[in-house]
Amino acid sequence: MIGEQDTRPWGTWQVLDEGDGFKVKRITVRPKARLSYQTHEHRAEHWAVVSGKATCVVDGRIQLAGPGDSVDVAVGEPHRITNMEDEDLVLIEVQLGRYTGEDDICRLEDDYGRVPA
Repeated sequence: MIGEQDTRPWGTWQVLDEGDGFKVKRITVRPKARLSYQTHEHRAEHWAVVSGKATCVVDGRIQLAGPGDSVDVAVGEPHRITNMEDEDLVLIEVQLGRYTGEDDICRLEDDYGRVPA
């Protein structure tokens, strides 16, 4: 739902837009925090960095991304975003797929003890 938001151990997200086959989120990752290493069965993702520096792992490959850079994640590819810096990382995530629900997360590794989905 547009406007939906949540606070996670690593930062926050907010849904900016959504429709048939897509969802757009604003994601803020706190300094020295990272999301779980995860996969999605139903969606691909496109990350566009707005501010800060992202260390992205996609299918075992590390890619650094700063403002104006983007990273693509295919359906089923393991991925993670890390903020190794001392300032917030802000990015826009575009999810593309037949289903974009929050329960389409399979956690492979997690720093916060959350059970793999």
